[in-house]
Amino acid sequence: MHIAEGFLPPVHAAAWTVAAAPFVVHGVRAVVRQVREDPDSKLLLGAAGAFTFVLSALKIPSVTGSSSHPTGTGLGTVLFRPPVMAVLGTIVLLFQALLLAHGGLTTLGANAFSMAVAGPWIAYGAYRATRRFGLAISVFLAGALANLATYGVTTLQLALAFPDPTGGIAGAVAKFGSIFAITQIPLAVVEGLLTVLVVRLLAHNSPKELLRLGVLRRSETTATAEEARS
Repeated sequence: MHIAEGFLPPVHAAAWTVAAAPFVVHGVRAVVRQVREDPDSKLLLGAAGAFTFVLSALKIPSVTGSSSHPTGTGLGTVLFRPPVMAVLGTIVLLFQALLLAHGGLTTLGANAFSMAVAGPWIAYGAYRATRRFGLAISVFLAGALANLATYGVTTLQLALAFPDPTGGIAGAVAKFGSIFAITQIPLAVVEGLLTVLVVRLLAHNSPKELLRLGVLRRSETTATAEEARS
């Protein structure tokens, strides 16, 4: 789902860059505030960024000019909320474009909007809405929907840029979406499960940090400690 360098028309590339920019600027302020108020969170910030970098670099060819892959943004969204993830995700996309030729500089805004903005916000909405059903369920949905939302926005971006000759934008959405879905839906499920696994490991090994970040509740912290002792 990283749209390749030069694949979007210049007007579309510029428009998506303008759309993503306010979220990234706001995210920079959120990162600065996070580090200032909680210096001990730097390690987890780096880990969330590394998680996103590694997962989103695992691409599977899906359709000309793009690819399917995990995004890894669900973890950072759960730990630090969407504004911070907008910055981490954009940095990841920039380094991937420069070092791996994965995505591109002209399409950085479009890729950032889908993976670092839309994905995290939709994931966070699902996480908050289902948090009362337990940490595992809410984290799974955050990881899976961060992936699927990114895929959905990328599908729309490609459809707007390349409408179907007969079906128009709707036809293009159906065409691109059906091709992506073959690989993206299973990947989203796997990513959701992997995100749950990572959060559970963090809950066992760093419960105080997750409690401070608001990911764990005090009752869950106690349960985690008892489970670890057993």
